[in-house]
Amino acid sequence: MAGNLDGKTALVTGGGSGIGRAASLAYAMDGAQVVVADVNVEGGEETVQQIKEAGGDAILVHADVSKIEDTQAMVTQAVEAFGSLDCAFNNAGISGGRERLLTADYREEDWDRVISINLKGVWLCMKAEIPQMLKQGGGAIVNTASIAGLVGLSGTVAYVAAKHGDKSRIHGVRQRRNPGELSLPRLHPYPAGPADIRGQRRDGGARGIPPPDGQTRRAGRDCSGGGVAILGRRRVRHRT
Repeated sequence: MAGNLDGKTALVTGGGSGIGRAASLAYAMDGAQVVVADVNVEGGEETVQQIKEAGGDAILVHADVSKIEDTQAMVTQAVEAFGSLDCAFNNAGISGGRERLLTADYREEDWDRVISINLKGVWLCMKAEIPQMLKQGGGAIVNTASIAGLVGLSGTVAYVAAKHGDKSRIHGVRQRRNPGELSLPRLHPYPAGPADIRGQRRDGGARGIPPPDGQTRRAGRDCSGGGVAILGRRRVRHRT
């Protein structure tokens, strides 16, 4: 495969399914060597196989993003396998279950699990990725946020809290870093269609949801794969 990311390395957490798989394939189509990180080994192996069958290069790293030893190890393995870490898509996350519960009814163990993966996990990924990228002279990190990070959604208190936290954390990192060192965009995927959003409004949840911008609309339409690759290459394609 040849493209804008020839010779670059992209790391995708949660790459074994959904948005993560779509992004992994998109990075590979753009020429990147892909590190697929996931706790779902079977799904991750399938993503790697699809990339290789299409002519790309990829490896699987088993990683639980809520554990610092795993996030550090996945960066180490990326560099050992391909020599650098140029793009990272911190996408691994969970919804917290299908059962919608109000704040007072939400279970502590569910809160802890969602926060440890969706909020702490993204921080642990960035904690491991940023030093490596700065050592190389820069890179691009894309985080999966959510429409839930822009508004409130009923019955998903931990998920909403985590996604609002992810959005705020990026602002803090941007303020402390030279804009030329790191690119730190984020995606805000939203429900599949307007009916889903209207349903949230009827249930007393998300009100005043802003119209999706081009980035968000693309994420909802094509599972974010192409959009993530575009965001990830803006910074690194000009760096040798």
